[in-house]
Amino acid sequence: MSLFMKTYNYYFAAFGAFFIWGFFSLALRPLQNYPSLDILFYRVFMSAIAMLLINMVFRRKKVRNNWLLFSSLKSNEKRRIVLLTLGGSFLLTANWFVFIYVVNHVNVKAASLAYLICPIVTTFFAFVILKEKLSKSQWIAVLISVFSCVLLSMNHFQDIFYSFVVATTYALYLVSQRKNSEIDKFILLTIQLLFTAIVILPFYPFYSGNIPTEPVFYICLAIIVVLFTIVPLFLNLYSLKGINSSTVGIMMYINPIINFLIAFFYFNEEVSSIQLLSYFLIALSIIIFNKKMLFAKKSKSLLSNCSTLK
Repeated sequence: MSLFMKTYNYYFAAFGAFFIWGFFSLALRPLQNYPSLDILFYRVFMSAIAMLLINMVFRRKKVRNNWLLFSSLKSNEKRRIVLLTLGGSFLLTANWFVFIYVVNHVNVKAASLAYLICPIVTTFFAFVILKEKLSKSQWIAVLISVFSCVLLSMNHFQDIFYSFVVATTYALYLVSQRKNSEIDKFILLTIQLLFTAIVILPFYPFYSGNIPTEPVFYICLAIIVVLFTIVPLFLNLYSLKGINSSTVGIMMYINPIINFLIAFFYFNEEVSSIQLLSYFLIALSIIIFNKKMLFAKKSKSLLSNCSTLK
């Protein structure tokens, strides 16, 4: 496989993760009568158990090889991997908890705004912490994103603080996992979800409701666990192997764009002209930020056609 195709696969993985997450509301809507924390508890527990079983049944050789690899590393490298893995799990747990708090005790707009702020925060952390370089066109795309978020947050400045906290926890998760590349990503995600399950387990008896008995709850949870948790999180981590955190971060805008389209066309929610302009600018910023990859693909295709004609 050529270097170009490998890079394209990483872009496709990042796109696929946030494209899938964009439809999350369709799976959540049938569960709107259940407490948000119950959904969170069962989502984490079921995801951790499912991934553990997959590794134990189908990936035992991969687990063994990764353990041998980890055992062969120097002590400082082991310490770095453990800190990044458990630190990432803590950030993921914090992100899910804060997000649920914002939805339940602040408002949904603040939670939605977090998805729009997160790519900007991710790009900033990647620039400061990882020293990732951005081209002039990519900085222009970031500025367009900032402007669109300002438009969407007009008259809602009280929501910015809560949105920023949610965005920061996930942005730091993405940036930290960019440097955690030695261990197999599926195994890494399994460890993080298991650690998350252990962290939230003591809270379950005190904050959970009655055990759900309706089949629809478990059917929807199974879809959420597989399609909206394991698959996109794995794609997200996989993409970080080949493209930088800021690129993955800007891809995050795909999620709110799809949410916006679903809200408008499927749920028939009202949309203002400012929202239309803002989401158009966000879509434009994604194209500008990734124009090098898009044009490279087009150029390669043209060269291939010319070669064939010869």
